[in-house]
Amino acid sequence: MVVLAALVAGGYFFLKGPISQIIAATQGPADFTTEEAASGEDIVVMIHGGDGGSDIASTLVDQGVVKSFDAFYTLLLQATPEPIFQPGAYQLKTKMVASTALDALLADGTRLSQAVVVPEGTAAVAVLQSISEGTDIPLADLQAAAANVGSFGLPPEATTLEGFLFPATYTFSPGDTAQVVLQAMVDRQYEALDSAGVAVADRWSTIVLASLIQREAGVSDDFYKVSRVFLNRLDPAQWESGLLQSDATVAYGTGKTHLVTTTNAERGDAGNPYNTYVHPGMLVGPISNPGDVAIDAALHPADGSWLFFVTVNLDTRETVFSTTVVEHDAAVLVWQNWMREHPEYG
Repeated sequence: MVVLAALVAGGYFFLKGPISQIIAATQGPADFTTEEAASGEDIVVMIHGGDGGSDIASTLVDQGVVKSFDAFYTLLLQATPEPIFQPGAYQLKTKMVASTALDALLADGTRLSQAVVVPEGTAAVAVLQSISEGTDIPLADLQAAAANVGSFGLPPEATTLEGFLFPATYTFSPGDTAQVVLQAMVDRQYEALDSAGVAVADRWSTIVLASLIQREAGVSDDFYKVSRVFLNRLDPAQWESGLLQSDATVAYGTGKTHLVTTTNAERGDAGNPYNTYVHPGMLVGPISNPGDVAIDAALHPADGSWLFFVTVNLDTRETVFSTTVVEHDAAVLVWQNWMREHPEYG
């Protein structure tokens, strides 16, 4: 009996993996249940021109609309004829069953008229594109209006609208001009700064730092530590070179506003004014449009002696903050090992 029990146990553990895979395959991808869907909340999701099925599936997962990428994408692959999605803002809910989400995106009336969603950290060039997709305003009109920087009441240092287009969900009226729409976003950013207690004279410096924090921090709790790291690097007593060494700033200067990774050549390019690996001190201007948390972090950095940080898990956004090079190098090894185990992120 003992031998038989051992054989049964051994067989169970030997077959546990294959059995789990078979069960997962037969059950299909993770999806919200109808019970979970009942507790969903209203959310507006933006679909952009050129977005493919995988882009839309990723957006819905990121926004909490569907539970998994496969749950939605599998339906798209099976759909006949192939669904066609119009760019714009869509009224959905969180925790939707994937099939319900797909039906909603294709239904009449779900696409909102004159509505725009601007996520935190979006660069101005992408904001203009979203406005054009969500309203009747041609992109060329928006670009022309945005080029007239002096008409928006921005700080004198500003040469673009970058940093001053507050990230939020907007609903505009038919007939609103490009100037009216952009001014509304600028005014909303000023409301955020005023609510945070930022003096008019400090608006520029606050937005510049907040835009950097917004692009570099992974989760809200880390914003305040990231703020401290960059402020410590501006302190000659702690960081002699004065170089912020942010990949996000370098990428912005190359025009790759959606990236936070760079090449050796890009980090060595002194012709890029946003290259904080070459040019010391605070960067020359904002690199994104920050939200309330990033602004608060710029004003109230955490207390600490950290000089380095690295995200060691791109799924959870777990980030390790270090004071010494030795500590940082150890954290980098953790990140490198994680990347080797997750080649899909390479």
